[in-house]
Formats: sequence, C-alpha cells, structure tokens
Amino acid sequence: MFSRQFIRIPRLTRGLATHTGPITSVPATLHLKTGQSFYGRSFGAHKSIYGETVFSTSITSYTESMTDPSYRGQILVFTTPLIGNYGVPHNKAPFDSQDVGVILESQNIQCSAVIVGDVAEKFSHYTAVESLASWCHRHGVPAITGVDTRAITRLLRDQGTTLGRVAVGDDASAPAPAAEEFWDPSKENLVDQVSTKTPYELNPSGSVKIAVLDFGAKANILRSLVRRDAAVTVLPWNYDFNAIRDQYDGLFLTNGPGDPAHCKEAALKLRRTLQEWDKPVFGICMGHQIIGMAAGLDAYRMTFGNRGHNQPVLALASSGSIKAGRVYVTSQNHQYALKLEDPFPRGWEPFFINCNDSSVEGIKSTEESGKKIWGVQFHPESAGGPLDTIEMFTDFVLECKAHKLKSSGLASKKTVDSFVEPLATPQIAVQA
Repeated sequence: MFSRQFIRIPRLTRGLATHTGPITSVPATLHLKTGQSFYGRSFGAHKSIYGETVFSTSITSYTESMTDPSYRGQILVFTTPLIGNYGVPHNKAPFDSQDVGVILESQNIQCSAVIVGDVAEKFSHYTAVESLASWCHRHGVPAITGVDTRAITRLLRDQGTTLGRVAVGDDASAPAPAAEEFWDPSKENLVDQVSTKTPYELNPSGSVKIAVLDFGAKANILRSLVRRDAAVTVLPWNYDFNAIRDQYDGLFLTNGPGDPAHCKEAALKLRRTLQEWDKPVFGICMGHQIIGMAAGLDAYRMTFGNRGHNQPVLALASSGSIKAGRVYVTSQNHQYALKLEDPFPRGWEPFFINCNDSSVEGIKSTEESGKKIWGVQFHPESAGGPLDTIEMFTDFVLECKAHKLKSSGLASKKTVDSFVEPLATPQIAVQA
C-alpha cells in the first residue's frame, strides 16, 4: 500500500505516437474481374491501376512485403485488420560485410497497390520516419482503406487469384471495367523488369565466392549471404553463368515474380550447369522452380498461391541443419509450384512438402548423384517471418567452403568431411 501511494510509475500511452495526418475523403474502389466491387477511401497516390489481386496472411512486416519484388504487378490485400501502426523506417544501409544498401527488401515499393481494412492514423516505432500513407504517396502507389478485407480474402480463396482494378477519385464512381480491359501481369516477363541489368559485387573480401542469379532478389537473401562471409556477385537473370562458372565456389538462384515459364532461357542454361558443374547450388522460390524445370519437372499455377509467414512444411529428407520428419514454419510468397511426380527425375528427390495443401516445397539432389543442389519454395531468410530454416544459408556457405578446400588440393577428404561435420547437427539461429 505504501509503495502504491508514494511511487508513481509513468505509463507509456498512444499519446507518444505520431499522427499520420488526416486520411483523405477521396473515394476509392476495388473492382474484380469476376464482377465484385468494394468501396472505400484512398490513403495512397491519387491514381488508378490494374493488377492481379492477391492476399497475404502475414501479421507483421508490411514494409518488407510491399518492397518484395515478388509482388510486382500485384494488388496486395492484407488480411490483418490494422496496418501501418509502426510506420515506415528510413530505407538506407551501408554496403559492407553486414548489409547491402537497404533496410527493407528493395529500394522501392514493388506491389501495384495496397488494400487494408483499417489504416492506422497514428504510428509509433523508434525507427519510423514516415507514415504508411506518406510512403505510398511518395512512391506513387494507390491504397484503399475501409473495405471488408475478410470478404475479399474469402472470394480470392474460393475463386483463386483474380485480376483487379483500383479506381481512385473520379474513377471510383465510374462503371467497372469490361472483362477485356483487365491487365494480366502474368503474361509479361516480370523477372526481366526487376532483375539487375548489370552485374555488381557485395562484400568482395569475403572468403568464398558465390554467384547470384537475380530473378528479383529480396535484400535479405543477399544480406544472409554476406553476413556468412560470402563474396557475392549479383548477375542478371539470363546471364550466361557457364562462361564464368569456374571463377565461383557456388551458385545461388533468388526469388522473383510471375510465371517461371518466362524464364525458360535461364532453366536451359542452368541444365547445362547442373550437368557439367559439381559445385553447390541453392535456389529459393522462383530459383527453386528454375532448378526444378532444369531437372525435368513442370511448374503449374496454384489457385491462390501461398503468401504469409505461417506456412508449415514437412522435411522429407535430412540435409545439414534440416532433419527429416520435422515440421518447419516458413515465410512464403508464390503463385506457382513444381508438380509432384512419381517417379521423380533420376538423381533428384522431394525435400519438403506443404502440410496444408501437399504442394512441393523443396527438392534436392540425391546422395547417389554426388551433387550438392537444393531448392526450396519458401523463404529461409524470412523478412518477415520465422527463422526456423535460416541455417540453410549456413549449410550452403559451409558446403561452398568445403568444396573450395577440396578443389584446392590442399585438404584431404577426411579434412573436408570434418569441416562440413557441423552441418550434421542443428545450428544456433543467426538473425539475418
């Protein structure tokens, strides 16, 4: 009682949050090609766009999702009711052994538009420098609040990913577009739009040289490599890696947007690499699909894909830090997947399978093949999401280092085996 009367502990209240400013009364409408329309208010750029309407079940990391190049051409619906409550950080970082120039997943907002149930009118975070509304305005991205995102999500879940139009201002009250007016981004090579046009290097003093084929790389993939002491060379998606492959100790294939069928050129080049090259190869998301196509598997379009931070996958085989029979919770963002075939192509085996829809979540080379190749549909680097599988980056880099030792002729097989031995036990997670 005495302490209650005389010791007063200050309370942190929402009064410390920064007000975003008034949300405009400009009307905005989401039209779906299947005939449904949802009416709300604009809090982004005052312009109208077409795109592919998708939903994400992620609860946090809206800034990372919006800057993920895999969302190129898409109208992103967040199922979480309140979005924007922690604002947007300053998106600059150094280029060094720990970072790759940005805080988020790319320099710009990548999605075409954002749909939320309720945009936060106040934001509070120690790194925040602006509101979600201000950020969308500055990047010319339209955004809608005040719509029933639950109803939109149920429609997309039942009928599949649907083409849409975000109409803002005077366009919002106009009739819905005719079916032939809707633009389908999957018809375009979106990878070519987001991939680097010229090669560039990161952490050139790293101890192992890894080439990265950029299909639309998230920054945290590159960050996860350089933080494990890799010297990274980022190449355009269709670069002829075979002409320079002997300069590198490993090859990495990144995520990317759209239909993998547009990247057959890369798959054909990779097929030659996999046949003639014996160094480690790792692919994520689109990179995983390219590896699968190079191995002889087919990719197909899913009904609504998997987008969120809570997708459970079952490991069917052990490799490095991954243990067969264990379920890992993963971050995902994809519309396409590899077909599960029986028998699998010679020299290959399924690595992971989705616990919800039984889709292929990973493939790997068999022990008998003598290769070290892995592909996963999910994102081990998260950003955002769980870090259950982050040590797959450690597994890959250690395999590259072990192969470098072996190739140098300075190490015996026993030395190399002891070097890779830590991969047989789970590693302590490193924040990527």
